[in-house]
Formats: sequence, C-alpha cells, structure tokens
Amino acid sequence: MAGSPQGQFVTLGLGEEVFAVSVTFVREILDYQPPFAIPDGPDYLLGLTDVRGRGTPTIDLRMKLGLPRATPTSTTRILVLDVPLADRVLALGLVADRVIEVVSIAPEQIEIAPDIGVPWRSDYIQGVVRRETSAGKAGFVVLFDLARLLTAHDAAALSQAA
Repeated sequence: MAGSPQGQFVTLGLGEEVFAVSVTFVREILDYQPPFAIPDGPDYLLGLTDVRGRGTPTIDLRMKLGLPRATPTSTTRILVLDVPLADRVLALGLVADRVIEVVSIAPEQIEIAPDIGVPWRSDYIQGVVRRETSAGKAGFVVLFDLARLLTAHDAAALSQAA
C-alpha cells in the first residue's frame, strides 16, 4: 500500500478518546444548540437540528457508543454528515465534545480494529491509527465506519424523525 493517497479525516473528541470521520462525509460543523426534542425516539436521538431550513436528526454520539452522557460545553459541536446507506444518503448530526482538527492519514497507517479491550463496540470501527498525545504518550485515533454505526433499525428511526 506504500504510495497510496492519503485520506483527510476530521478528528473529534469524546472525553479522552479521539475518533475520526472522513471529510468526504462532513457537510459542515456547527456550534452546539440544543436540538428540538422528539418524543419516543431512541435514547441516543437528541432531536432535530435546523440545518439551513431542514430538520436534521441529531444523535448523542456518546450515548450511541455506550459512553456516559455529558453536559454540553462551549467546545461541544454538531458535525452534520451525509451518511451513505444502502438505498439513500441520510443527513445526520453527531454531537461531539469537541472537534480537534483535520488530519491526513495514509491507508498503510490504518490498523485493523481490535475485537476486545475497548469501551465501545468494535463493529463501528473501520480501523485505528497510532498517534502521540499532547502529553507525549502513545494513543490511538479510532476511525468510524459510518455505514455500520447506524443499523437498519437506527436508520429507519432517524429517517422517520426527519
């Protein structure tokens, strides 16, 4: 894979964990505003966010990954994504504690996702990339597989909410 083109990824933080989403799926990044609540939705569905006049289903990424809910702060952001599904593209807002930066990652830097030993479900993970933390320690960036982040049931529930 040497010489393969690098991909661009938006890195985001959930607590101490760092995740990444391909920039090809990111439409825009918004300051956090509380979404309009929708009754009887899945617990991770916060509601609808007005994105340029359209109601966009917005999920709490922490809740979706099984992490504890966090109170929004001045660094909380909503990433508006276009998620490719089998039969359509779903506009979706993901709430993250913070957006860090856009990074280039070469395919040969991506390691296979671990099956155990992580606090989130590994089937959402495309792979991991080693990185050095600000404290100079080794860490990882977890790359999301967006199509697998949402099950068919999730996609149907989110489509009905929109």
